[in-house]
Amino acid sequence: MVNPILTHLNSFTARKGAENESHGSHEGAAESSSTGTNASGAHHFPGMRNDLILRAARGQQTERAPVWVMRQAGRYLPEFRKLRESHDFFTCCRTPSLATEITLQPIRRYSGLLDAAIIFSDILVIPQAMGLTVEMLPSKGPHFPAPLETPKDVARLHKRVDVHKELGYVFDAITMTRRELAGEVPLIGFCGAPWTLMAYMIEGGGSKGFEKAKRWLYDYPEESKELLQRIADVCVDFLVGQVKAGAQLLQVFDSWAGELSPAHFRTFSLPYLRSIASSVKDRLACSSTQCVPMICFAKGALGHSLSDVAKAGYDVVALDWTVEPAQARKVVDAAMPGSAPSKGAGANEAGHRVALQGNMDPSVLYASKEAIEVEVEKMLRSRKGGFGGEGAYIANLGHGITPGVDPEHLRAYLKAIHRYSREINAERGDD
Repeated sequence: MVNPILTHLNSFTARKGAENESHGSHEGAAESSSTGTNASGAHHFPGMRNDLILRAARGQQTERAPVWVMRQAGRYLPEFRKLRESHDFFTCCRTPSLATEITLQPIRRYSGLLDAAIIFSDILVIPQAMGLTVEMLPSKGPHFPAPLETPKDVARLHKRVDVHKELGYVFDAITMTRRELAGEVPLIGFCGAPWTLMAYMIEGGGSKGFEKAKRWLYDYPEESKELLQRIADVCVDFLVGQVKAGAQLLQVFDSWAGELSPAHFRTFSLPYLRSIASSVKDRLACSSTQCVPMICFAKGALGHSLSDVAKAGYDVVALDWTVEPAQARKVVDAAMPGSAPSKGAGANEAGHRVALQGNMDPSVLYASKEAIEVEVEKMLRSRKGGFGGEGAYIANLGHGITPGVDPEHLRAYLKAIHRYSREINAERGDD
């Protein structure tokens, strides 16, 4: 029996040709006429057949809510687990043909139901690029054999990070995936936020209380700010490179934002989130590259800082499941009222309404399909505290999908989003 995974991988490898020879040299690949670039190195991709998420991210009304899922390419899928039997995690990240295949797996399985792909990678590729060793241990997750213990250890980091040299494999995977998608859906690129990455770099992995990382904030506040800025600078280079490689949206994951007090969030996270948004847009504009919508996901911090995040310069604010959507809409619109009537409520620097993303509890996917439908309707109907049908909205979970979810339960979730969002948008006058 033909193995479809191997068939796809062999096809990718054949088209990629000398991938191993050009590994880590994105600029050389961009100049090659065989990669579909022009003389200036700009990529050319097939036209879009589904731009719902791009329109929603720019604050527009859409005929239904576009939907994607954080970690949609991952361990809940049997095809992903099959591939991982013969490839370790970071090999999958660093091999463009493998990363492309994994990115496409959910698009293939849920064809017509997902409105975006997100490149398969990991937020911890930035600490790797900065000079730290990161391992992915079975049943344990990320592990740093030699984390940063005191500010003196920062000297072990590279003084300057060439993202094309260190992370060119991500750019190659993005370009390859854009071509393979052939315009079916847009492709999302991403990075971790500085505070979240710094926490991993100091803790040496995940943590229940992040005591070591928080101690830095108290004992070494200025050194912490210097490290956060260094990380932010790499994030900017990395995100700009992803856009130039073909990413059409960007998400910044501040997964551990909720571990900080409100005052510490505003001191050690928010300024660097703002810096990333403004610097990425400035860099793209200066290089005559079209800016793409940017999403900020500050998990756990929106209960106290939603209005601040709404004003941080992002096109979309992603909500976790602890935030009521209807209330979030009011807070965001009040925080960003716009400077002209034509912009409407919630306009941002780009002149459009700040969009929202989210936000169903991922654990709902372990419930029955009937319960999933009920929860989706609650999430979407404004009279039930949901997002409503006013547009500027992207459906998602409130965090990543978890490994034990039945893939058919995700299908039920996606179908329910399509069904109810169409109904609600059609009934906007009554909702």
